[in-house]
Amino acid sequence: MTQGKTLILRKLAQPTKPPSFLMKAFPHLELIAAMTSGILILCGWLISRSNNSTLSIIILLFAFLIGGFAKAKEGIEETLKDKELNVEMLMIFAAIGSAAIGYWTEGAILIFIFSLSGALETYTMNKSHKEISNLMNIQPENALKITNGIEELVSISDLLVGDRILVKAGERIPADGKITKGHTTVNEATITGESIPADKKVGDNIFTGTVNLTGSFTAEVKKKSNDTLFHKIIELVQNAQSEKSPSQLFIEKFEGIYVKIVLLIVLLMMFLPHFVLGWSWTDTFYRAMILLVVASPCALVAAIMPASLSAISNGARNGILFKGGAHLENISNVKAIAFDKTGTLTKGHPEVTDFISRENTDYGQVLQIIASIENESNHPLAQAIVRYAQDKIELNLFSPDNLEDVVGWGVKAMIAGEEWLVGKQDFVGEQDAATFASGTGNLLEQEGKTIVFVKDKYGIVAMIGLKDVIRSETKTALTSLNKMGIKTIMLTGDSENTASIIAKEANLDSFIAECLPETKVNHLKQLKEKHGVIAMVGDGINDAPALATADVGIAMGQGSDIALETADVVLMKNELTRIEQAIRLSKKMNLIIKQNIIFSITVILILITSNFFALIDLPFGVIGHEGSTILVILNGLRLLRS
Repeated sequence: MTQGKTLILRKLAQPTKPPSFLMKAFPHLELIAAMTSGILILCGWLISRSNNSTLSIIILLFAFLIGGFAKAKEGIEETLKDKELNVEMLMIFAAIGSAAIGYWTEGAILIFIFSLSGALETYTMNKSHKEISNLMNIQPENALKITNGIEELVSISDLLVGDRILVKAGERIPADGKITKGHTTVNEATITGESIPADKKVGDNIFTGTVNLTGSFTAEVKKKSNDTLFHKIIELVQNAQSEKSPSQLFIEKFEGIYVKIVLLIVLLMMFLPHFVLGWSWTDTFYRAMILLVVASPCALVAAIMPASLSAISNGARNGILFKGGAHLENISNVKAIAFDKTGTLTKGHPEVTDFISRENTDYGQVLQIIASIENESNHPLAQAIVRYAQDKIELNLFSPDNLEDVVGWGVKAMIAGEEWLVGKQDFVGEQDAATFASGTGNLLEQEGKTIVFVKDKYGIVAMIGLKDVIRSETKTALTSLNKMGIKTIMLTGDSENTASIIAKEANLDSFIAECLPETKVNHLKQLKEKHGVIAMVGDGINDAPALATADVGIAMGQGSDIALETADVVLMKNELTRIEQAIRLSKKMNLIIKQNIIFSITVILILITSNFFALIDLPFGVIGHEGSTILVILNGLRLLRS
């Protein structure tokens, strides 16, 4: 096994005890034991009706041992470890007490249903880890490394940043990197949850575990095997599943106190009714055993964890990674969300929005020349112009005869003995630019766009407007949040004019412009005082302090490492619409938890009252109590559905 896999498997093993050899060999062993116990109980009951009580008791004793072994072992180990009695011990005492007064069948039924609910809870845990298991199973172990033109099959743990790898059609991508040669289509569902394949070309990013569908390509490795986005997803989900929500922590603390109170009341019930109400010792002990069963908080204890794990699993499957149950529980309380602009509300890089050329010029030829000049520069505006040209025409780029980069102003190039200037208005000639632009230039500037002018020997040949445009889903996402009653605010370092334009386009409630990283934190604190629980959405290094300050920090999946580390929730698909989905998932989980708690407490009170008035026998007490536990777990499992 590779080093990367070993690391993750080690992390997976930390929160819970490692499964035994039997559990590895027979993953459904707990359920098999419960069903075997049920069959034995049926056989014992049928034999008891033929008056063979000895054989019946022997069979029921085996039902006790087979069905109750796992829960008894768990209860005893936890009691010795925590020095606290627990629900499992209550069930053991109740079953033993029932057998002691001759109710072997009832005690065995208690063990059977209790073990069945335990098997169902184990199923929930296994289901919640399914996404991790699937990811681990699909991770490639080897990569085709290219060194000086020679192909070599190596372990992914041996790959270093900067290495070149070849990925053939149909193969899983073995490392995070960037395509340097070739183009293809990649299924990225394991990373983003998106079922539609993504087209990839030179310069595009690729991720470990995704599937190369069509063409072969060469890529440069950008991250080591234990630092890939693939491994970050696994670690985030695993940490989330091991971190308990405040509600779960409260229930677990309450359980220890509650168990002691129940045992004390049961102890009193073993004696008081005999002396006060004149019950026989058998009836007194029998009612005490029923009380021990029905007052046990099994359903209450199971009210939260299965629902929380199911919701985390659901989120992970849909590209929403919660770093813990606390954040999943808290996000539904958010009253306002602050957004960074660049890379969050917008795409994070400039795009050409307007291209105005001189009359009677060859559009394609001019665009070809401009793209060839700008291709020599790494400036974001230059690269945006090249991308625009690539989308508009079939490019055959060439190198200018001479090129001079005038820092802060633009580029001067010689082509076929003619001088070309690409840059700011003052660089190409303020008067010429103003005449060419007429009123259009002012209009573009009012829209928050950057203007680049192009000049040849005859004068201004083209004017290009560029802007960091908002994401296609931004307005839809913010409108949906507004309908939910959540205020949306943009925190940006841009000027007041640019921020105002973006806020209007994105349908934001308000904005705060000219923010530095430290002032973002101060503004967030003020927003907290005004609105209450607040979330922050960002993707950059400069957003990390604000993400840490917010009640819920939300990072875009393709953001900086520090933003991913600091945030409480990660949107792997980089889609802002996932925020609404995360909030709705949280609200649904909290609703189900409330349903479970109210239902479990109601059932306990009804059963306890019925027992005091001698309205139920032990079998009905067992069925009512354990049946409610199973229903609570099943209700939590509803969150596994999309």
